[in-house]
Amino acid sequence: MADDQDYEAALFDDEDPIGGDLKEKVAEAWRDFARHLVDALRQLDPGTTLDLTLDPTASGTGDAVYSVQVTGEDGDMLAATAVGNADLPAAYRLGRTVIAEIVALGWSPPGVVAGSGEAFGLRVPKSDAVQLSRLIMRTLRDIYGTPHPAFLTYLAHDAQGLVAALPSLGVARSLASIVDTDDDGPVAVVRAKHNHEEQGDDLPLQDKVVTVVARLMKTTPEELTIDPDGDIGIRSGSAMVFVRVRDNPPLVDVFSPILTEIEPTERLYVKLSELTNRMPIGRLYCTNDTVWASVPVFGRDFQATHLMLAVQVMTGLADELDDRLQGEFGGKRFFGENDAPRQVEGERTGMYL
Repeated sequence: MADDQDYEAALFDDEDPIGGDLKEKVAEAWRDFARHLVDALRQLDPGTTLDLTLDPTASGTGDAVYSVQVTGEDGDMLAATAVGNADLPAAYRLGRTVIAEIVALGWSPPGVVAGSGEAFGLRVPKSDAVQLSRLIMRTLRDIYGTPHPAFLTYLAHDAQGLVAALPSLGVARSLASIVDTDDDGPVAVVRAKHNHEEQGDDLPLQDKVVTVVARLMKTTPEELTIDPDGDIGIRSGSAMVFVRVRDNPPLVDVFSPILTEIEPTERLYVKLSELTNRMPIGRLYCTNDTVWASVPVFGRDFQATHLMLAVQVMTGLADELDDRLQGEFGGKRFFGENDAPRQVEGERTGMYL
């Protein structure tokens, strides 16, 4: 099976983005993840298993754990499994249509491949690592609903649970920490990271968020724009993005008032619904006379990479959408000094509710 770089590029680059810069950025993150995954699959030793999991604390899937496992076998073979309904809570089980789609991707139904148990199974030679990487990417993204590879965690280990060294998988989050090296580089890994070690759980969520946003904006926490309610303000062109920390439940809301003084119409609601369905994460909605965009980040088991992704998504999205929607529906942008507002009788909603 051909595995040269041109072949890999052609294989991964046919993952066309659905449209727009945001979609392209997300699609490129998935392509980058898949390219790194090829290297990892080729380096899996016999008896070493790679676990790839959609982080349930970040994705909001509760007790449902969507995962794919790949184990190296003798003879340069790879055995892969993908979680099936037997290991999923009733509310999160795959429907018949989704099961048909996962089989159409190339997985065998549960119990068909020896050793797969009640999971979907597959066994291929390492020479098919490119195709397997693409299959895993599409399973995690299209079947299990992972919005971005930053929501994935991964860990490689042997049958005894000893963690093994593995190349980075792009923006996916490794659960392993290298603590031993020799002249040839990293060797065995002896422990997995705990979230409290990475995030410093002694810090309040607000302090963590301020630190992450300051780092992302290449400034200091003291220089951030923080209003009396504790919301961090970030200007992005003609739009304004806010980062708000909520305590109960722990949540970080990255949101933007896209347009104000706009007339809610059926055509507007249809448009917002269509745009929301095309967004990889977040939603658009209209309340009173303001169109909002929002991307939530879970505060429990807080991950800095998820907040950074949400801020990057929102700052690009808000600045693009306020121009597009203002031209089609009118209203006022946050920093649109020359925008003509909709003429209404009575009191108008302010720019920042």
